[in-house]
Amino acid sequence: MFDIREIFSVTLILFSVIDILGSIPIIINLRKKVGHIQSGKATIAAGLLMILFLIVGKSILGLFGIGVEDFAIAGALIIFALGAEMILGIELFKPDPDASTTSASIVPIAFPLIAGAGTLTTILTLKSEYSQLNIGVGIIINLSIVYVVLKSTNWLERKLGKTGLDVLRRIFGIILLSIAIKIFKTALSSDSGLF
Repeated sequence: MFDIREIFSVTLILFSVIDILGSIPIIINLRKKVGHIQSGKATIAAGLLMILFLIVGKSILGLFGIGVEDFAIAGALIIFALGAEMILGIELFKPDPDASTTSASIVPIAFPLIAGAGTLTTILTLKSEYSQLNIGVGIIINLSIVYVVLKSTNWLERKLGKTGLDVLRRIFGIILLSIAIKIFKTALSSDSGLF
């Protein structure tokens, strides 16, 4: 069942984790190196990866004997690290700088920039709190935003400027830290075997 509040929360969380606005400098730099980036191809590839992980991610964890709560705690730690990275201006997760013209849309744009470890971990972590349908809608909304941003990186860079991008990045970093703490607390309280 659709829940607007859940969809809004999921959309905001994924938007913060994907951090497509904060990735504009990386995308612009890559575009200068390889020329054209295929926005549609990158968005579709990232979307397929995210939806696949939403549907079968729990089964994959089951193969390794890992529970959703365990994964949620690991995800919360990654989200916390991403938030700290955004606020402190450090780079913990480094994209692969080597990419050819044909593969640049998939690697590193679709994976790991859009649908990287943080995003996939967050999707599975969200399953412990939100319905799969609402997460799917949140993914589609974010993919739409990603596509628009990829198509208009040069225009956004001119409008927001370096200061505007830095401010946005720090705001979403604080949101991510708060979300990570909430997920961590929820996972701890729902997993009675931890303590």
